[in-house]
Amino acid sequence: MVVLDIAIVNVALPSISRDLHFAGNNLQWVITAYTLTFGGFLLLGGRAADLYGRRLIFMAGVAFFTAMSLLAGLAQTDTQLIVARAAQGLGGAIMSPAALSIVLAEFKEGKERNAAMGVWAAVASGGAAVGVLLGGILTQYLDWRWNFFVNVPVGVLVLFTAFFLLPKHIGEEHKKLKLDLPGATLATAGLISLVYGL
Repeated sequence: MVVLDIAIVNVALPSISRDLHFAGNNLQWVITAYTLTFGGFLLLGGRAADLYGRRLIFMAGVAFFTAMSLLAGLAQTDTQLIVARAAQGLGGAIMSPAALSIVLAEFKEGKERNAAMGVWAAVASGGAAVGVLLGGILTQYLDWRWNFFVNVPVGVLVLFTAFFLLPKHIGEEHKKLKLDLPGATLATAGLISLVYGL
C-alpha cells in the first residue's frame, strides 16, 4: 500500500488539480507531503515498534494510514488533501518498519527468510508498476478519489488478518527500553530536511 500509493496518485494529479483548483506549484505537494513525512518518520516508526511491540505498531500504522486515505478521498480543498497526504505518509512510516521486522522475526534465517524477503521485495517493487496501471483505470472510469478509497478495504482486510494471525507476543522483547525523545526529534528533523532537499 505504501509504495503503490505514490505511483497511483501521480497518474491522478491532472484530475486532482482541475477538481480542487490547485494554484501554481502547490499540486506537487500532493506527492511531496507524503514522501516528506514517510521518509522523515521511518526511524521513529521503527523505534516505536521496538518499544511498544511490532504487532501493535503495525496495526496502528495500518489503521491510521487507512483512515487518512479515506480523508484524502473526501478532501474538498487543496489544503485538506495535502494535510491528509502528509498524515498518510506518517501512517506509512509507522507501519513499514514494523512490517519488515515482523517478517524478519517470523521467518527463520536461511532459505525461509530469504524467500520471505524475496516476496517482500517483489511486492514493494511491483507496487509502483501496479499503481500506475490501477491509478489510470480508477481515474478514467471512476474518479480520482478512488485512488485513495481503494486503500480502505485493503487496509481493513490487512487489519483483520493481522489481528487474528499475528502472534500477540511478537516484538515484546524490547519493551523495557526507553524512547530518546530529543534524539528522535533531531533524527526526524534531519531526515525530513534530507528528503525535502532531494
